[in-house]
Formats: sequence, structure tokens, C-alpha cells
Amino acid sequence: MRRQLTFACGDYDRTQALIDGTVKPEGLELNWLTLPHQEIWTRMLNYYEFDASELSLSSYIIAKTLAKPLIAIPIFPARAFRHSYIFINVKSGIREPLNLVGKRVGLAEFQQTATVWVRGILQHEYGLSLEKVRWFTWVKQDRMEIDMPGHYDIQKIPEGTSPDQLLIEGELDAIICASLFPSLLRGHPNVRRLFENYKEVEAAYYRKTGIFPIMHTVAIREELWRECPWIAISLFKGFQRAKEIAYQRVNDVSPYKISMAWFREPMREQQEVLGDDPWPYGLARNRKTVETLAQYLYEQGLIKQKPSIDDLFAPNTLSL
Repeated sequence: MRRQLTFACGDYDRTQALIDGTVKPEGLELNWLTLPHQEIWTRMLNYYEFDASELSLSSYIIAKTLAKPLIAIPIFPARAFRHSYIFINVKSGIREPLNLVGKRVGLAEFQQTATVWVRGILQHEYGLSLEKVRWFTWVKQDRMEIDMPGHYDIQKIPEGTSPDQLLIEGELDAIICASLFPSLLRGHPNVRRLFENYKEVEAAYYRKTGIFPIMHTVAIREELWRECPWIAISLFKGFQRAKEIAYQRVNDVSPYKISMAWFREPMREQQEVLGDDPWPYGLARNRKTVETLAQYLYEQGLIKQKPSIDDLFAPNTLSL
């Protein structure tokens, strides 16, 4: 008899085998809910509505310092290099990261993992003083109420405005995105990336640091884990198998499996930089990345003390 488990998560190639039932975690029957990230975060961080879910890693770490009853599994379904998600107005006078001093920079939410990574990278890799930037947020309601650090200038963008349009019109000098706005994908003469050679910059960052920034983890209600600790291991193994199936698909010799005429060269280039398993699970291979994000959260005033990294994850998963 399989145990029913309500699981909220995104739809990725790495999770598809779990969604369609090709992979069935041992002892579990997943009720998989594909929902928008902000909805998952809000419902899980405040109301614990799912048995388990994908979760913003930065918000999860903050939640643990607030003693919220969640425990993570070292599964990391979402990663992204973030240099390529910083856009500037070409008339702002911004040519390099240090030019952001005194500028109006928009971002969705201060606790959003993507923006924590960007601020940390700008500070540590380029010497930017974050207190000297004017920050403007655009989400109507934060995913989780937290005490905001008082040493930053943080304001809301005007009601009824869109951040990409404010950037185009020069009302914002730069924005940091988690996902690209359609207007930015289409392009506009007033807007460009801060790092126009972002592919080379991101590859160089990885070669220097060994970090492919983690955005999300997987968390389970702590009460459920204490009752059934085996669920964490079953989910870990299921996610691992689903990821392996995704790798097999993109490495298939058939020219028909993927809707791209030329995809092998980009895959080869990625492999040269990131290796055969660019989305590793397990704490051992991800400890430095998680520690770095926790350090950024502490430095940016989003947590009052740095947690033990081992304490963030279910004890029976630490050796996986």
C-alpha cells in the first residue's frame, strides 16, 4: 500500500519522470501539483499546505532560523547562473558593477534567492557596497513576512507600474530578474545586459568558485518527516532517477527527441564546463554552494545568525 503524498513543484525535464509516473518513489503515490513558484512558497512557508514541496532555498534557510516546522532534503531542482539576469538602461551611465552605486535597482523581493545571489556576487566578486544602492521591489505581497534589514534604502515601485517598462523609460536604472520579461527577450534599444558577454563571465565564475548557484531545494513538513523519515530517502532516490532519465534524453543519439536542430554543440560546451552531472543532488557535492548562500543571507541582514548547514537537512539524508 503506497502512502499518498501531496507534492507541489515545477515542471522541469528533471522532474518529468516523476510527474508522468515513469518513476514512482518507493512506498509513495505522488499527488503532483504543478503550481507557480510564488504560490508554492506562500502556501508552504506560511500554512504548510503540502506534505512536501519545492522551495526557495533562501526563504527556506530564513524559515529555519525562524523555527518554522520544515526540514529539507538535499534535492536541488532549480539552479541558474545570474550574471545574465541583470539588465540596465543604456542611458543610466552604468558600464560596470561599481557604477550601480547610487542607482535605482529594481528586484522582485529582497529575500528571493536569485537576488540574494546577485547581491552577494556583486559585493564579493566586484566590490559593490550594497548599502549605496537604491533598491526598489515590485511584488505586491512578500512570500513570507520577515524583519527587513534597516541599513538598506528599499522602496516599492509605484502601484500600477511594471518594472520592465520603468527600466525602458529610465525610471529604473537597472533590474535584477529571476525570469526574463518578454519585453527583455524581444529587446529594446534602451536596454542591455550589464554583462553582455554573460556566457563567458558565468563560465569563468564557475571555474573560479565551483558554484552553479542553487535556487530551490525540496522541503517536507517536519512532523511528517518525524513520523515517516523514510519518505525523505524515497523522494531523494526518486528525484535522482528522474534526473538520470532527463540526462539520457538529452544525450540520446536520435536527432528527433529534442525540438532543436542544433543542440549537441551547446550540450558539449556545457559538459566541458559543468561536467557530466551539472545538477548534482546530495549535501556533499553542494555544501560549499549552500554555505555561500547562507553567508550572503547573513551578511545582507536577512538572518541574524548563520545556521549549521547539516541542521538544514533531514539527518537521514546527510550521507546520500
